[in-house]
Amino acid sequence: MKEVSVRQPDAKIKAARENWMVRLTTAGVPLTDFIEVTQSIDIWDDWCSAWSIRAAMHEKTGRECLARSQNLAAGMHLNTAALEYHFAKFLFTHDVQQMKQAHMKAVECRSLALAHMNPPGERVAIPFEGKFLYGNLRKPKDAVGQLPVILIISGMDSTKEEQHNYEQLFLERNMATFSFDGPGQGEGEYDWPIRHAFEEPVAAVINWVERRLDLDGDRIGVSGSSMGGQYAPRAAAFEKRIKAVIANGGAFSVIDNFDQRPQTLKDAYKLRTHSKSVEEAREKSRLFDLTDVAKLVTCPIFVIAGQADHITRWEDSARLAKEVSGPSIFLLLEGGIHVGHNRGHLWRTQCADWMAEQLGVPKR
Repeated sequence: MKEVSVRQPDAKIKAARENWMVRLTTAGVPLTDFIEVTQSIDIWDDWCSAWSIRAAMHEKTGRECLARSQNLAAGMHLNTAALEYHFAKFLFTHDVQQMKQAHMKAVECRSLALAHMNPPGERVAIPFEGKFLYGNLRKPKDAVGQLPVILIISGMDSTKEEQHNYEQLFLERNMATFSFDGPGQGEGEYDWPIRHAFEEPVAAVINWVERRLDLDGDRIGVSGSSMGGQYAPRAAAFEKRIKAVIANGGAFSVIDNFDQRPQTLKDAYKLRTHSKSVEEAREKSRLFDLTDVAKLVTCPIFVIAGQADHITRWEDSARLAKEVSGPSIFLLLEGGIHVGHNRGHLWRTQCADWMAEQLGVPKR
């Protein structure tokens, strides 16, 4: 009988198998795909290509459905393809060419899916500093009049293509959603490094909202997770057109949480701060600090933290909730990991209901 060689996974693949399942499946990646793809590879160099191959299967099915005018099915398959292309690239920072190729496929598939989703959406380009911020606008089905809108801000390794399931929470409550990539994020990572002054891109987005006849510029909420959990309150501190904030798993001071983070995330900081080394990226992270900023947040804020978060200490979120000047709710998730993916039943619908109340959306 031929002996089968069993190779042990490298540290990054082992960590992915152990820690990322909940995040990917919560976003919408099929559980079977996660198991089969992560078990099929043992070295990190194979991560992007393995997920891209699986994503291409969903893309092929989606395009075949479009050809048969099975549009709703097409949208679902293309959205899954976009998610899997996104996760192919999200922390695959050591091979930028391969990373960008997968990323552009994620954008292509999500953009193609938008018109066929329930409810549908549109791709938007907002002028910013001589270039563009790209985002996806979705509105509740059969919506009329000017709608309140939630600006959804991603983190260091997430992008607008990851936000579909989160968008649904607000859409179901008669709020529009606008998920966008800011500087250093998604489509913005090639034009700008990440920036601590996130109120600048947010202001550009709000200016765009105010020019739309279908969106209510007086009812704007912001929700951010992970690094977005710092960006969102930072934006609200300086941009008073924001009426309410959800901040999930954000650091009060990034550098105080930097050393404990896994190498894949440190490498992402290097790339997205446009640094030559992790050490340089670490120093640049000093600017990402809410000291003397949190007190400027005067609108209502809902702060979420996971007690078992090994990326950002939960105490940072507690400090944020304590130091803001406006009304605050602090929800600590017992056993919750980063951004509370494994405790979604404790916060996802609750924070969406809270946001609807803050923006004056009638209860159904």
